Amino acid sequence: MQIPPMSNGQGSAGNVIASLASFFIPGLGQLLQGRLLSAIFFFVFTAILWFFLLGWVIHFWACLDAALWKPRS
Repeated sequence: MQIPPMSNGQGSAGNVIASLASFFIPGLGQLLQGRLLSAIFFFVFTAILWFFLLGWVIHFWACLDAALWKPRS
């Protein structure tokens, strides 16, 4: 099952919402954009790295990835 993408490209309102969603739950922004594998990756690795106090790195990366993503035409 494929989730339809929410945003139209970099700088769009959809990407801002996706970035904010990833700020609260890493991977949620990617899920809103229809990128299931990226969402799982960010969610799992952020959870794992928080045990080593490095989760903030992946957490920040998830926000940037959601904000800068451009769908393929």
